[in-house]
Amino acid sequence: MEKLFNKSGKLKGLILVVCTLLSTVSYGQFSAEQDTTTNVAPQPEETTVAVADSIPEVPDELIADRLKCLEKNVKLTFNKKIRGFIDYFTVRNRHYSVVMERRKRLYFEIFEEALKRHNMPQELKYLAIVESGLNPKAISRAGAAGLWQFMPSTGKIYKLKQDQYVDERLDPYKSTEAACKYLKDLYNIFDDWELALASYNCGPGNVRKAIRKSGYKDTFWEIYNFLPQETRGYVPQFVALTYTMNHMQDHNIFADSLEYPIRFDTVHINQYVNLDMFCEQLNICKDEFIKMNPAIKRNYIPDNYPFHVRIPSDKSEYFAMNKLTILDESSKRAGDEIDDDLAQQPVQLASTKPAENKSHGSATPQKKKVYYTVKKGDVLSKIADKYEVSLSDLKKWNKLKGSSIKSGQKLTIYKGGLVMEKPTLAKHTESKKKYVPQKKIYYVQPGDTLWTISKSNNIPVEKLKKLNNLKSNEIKVGQKLIMS
Repeated sequence: MEKLFNKSGKLKGLILVVCTLLSTVSYGQFSAEQDTTTNVAPQPEETTVAVADSIPEVPDELIADRLKCLEKNVKLTFNKKIRGFIDYFTVRNRHYSVVMERRKRLYFEIFEEALKRHNMPQELKYLAIVESGLNPKAISRAGAAGLWQFMPSTGKIYKLKQDQYVDERLDPYKSTEAACKYLKDLYNIFDDWELALASYNCGPGNVRKAIRKSGYKDTFWEIYNFLPQETRGYVPQFVALTYTMNHMQDHNIFADSLEYPIRFDTVHINQYVNLDMFCEQLNICKDEFIKMNPAIKRNYIPDNYPFHVRIPSDKSEYFAMNKLTILDESSKRAGDEIDDDLAQQPVQLASTKPAENKSHGSATPQKKKVYYTVKKGDVLSKIADKYEVSLSDLKKWNKLKGSSIKSGQKLTIYKGGLVMEKPTLAKHTESKKKYVPQKKIYYVQPGDTLWTISKSNNIPVEKLKKLNNLKSNEIKVGQKLIMS
């Protein structure tokens, strides 16, 4: 072991490179050590997967040759930065690679089928490891979610439903379909897979900016120094994980167990169903049900909410034969769910008589008053989306004239309710006034470009620029855009 660590100081040098990289680069949005919620996560005592004596020394020339053999449609460059990441996954954190080997069979078949259908490179499946560590429930601090880490706004662009009952960003099939479409759109912009991958991480606007700053160079490594710091490590991680997942055995890395997907059939439900009771009626484990249906956010499916639920294939015949009984038994509501249903309904005023109120306003009852402390990088429109309230209401509640907010500022939010409005006296002359349509406003969020905004709002880029008197495609986070 002493010989291994002292030989020409080579391994010490490599570890120093890796440590330096770790101090400046985040390894995706999720890591194996952070996954304490899923039963495939390794136990702490399993952290040391292999002793140093069993870690083979692999020369640069051999790794470069292996990457060349793996390279098909996506360029797999070899350099010192790539080597540093490869050493991280094959030397320092072999444990992470073991966990990825355990999980890959759960999702790779889904990825491969979708990529083939879209005529896209199969190696793009390794991007989900960089994004989420193959955890469909992964949620980043910025609010990105699922295997492919879609932000709420981007998810909506690619038709991923998000409401109080469902978040399709967590659905492996639907999010993979959306990821393929998004990656294909990015590739069509840059005609280069490395730049498309970089854009997936930081947005096409930041990549265009890096291209301009570099003097209009057109490859990832030529614009590397002008990209955001996280993105500089993003593509190298992808290359390193592509190598690692194909050459684990060459580095004496072996998974002690493997996870396989549960074969399922899909059944249609359009009535209230308590999921605990539903699982009990089908005699299936609730954890197993959640793994098949990670997009469901609540412990029940509400009334008149058409939903396709996945159940184990070996239970589909039993369900078909006993459907009415199963659904009837599963429709008994728990008390907390009845309250939750009521909370989702609009509150009706008990009387139409004017309320005697010190504020002399119309009192619209609010359901829940909460406070939010603004953090660095927060945008008002993003906070409104998070709490599912309108931007105009959020401004009214906090007496904000514009959209500027400061770190540490405390905001009042009425979840699910409306603000106390001041009365306006009806005037006879109002009926004679001309109707003035309200302007539709959008506030730019991190990662937005004119192209993504125009696509999500079904408005041509040129019209968007004309409405806002824009001379170029440059926009800033928090900037107000007139949409109509």
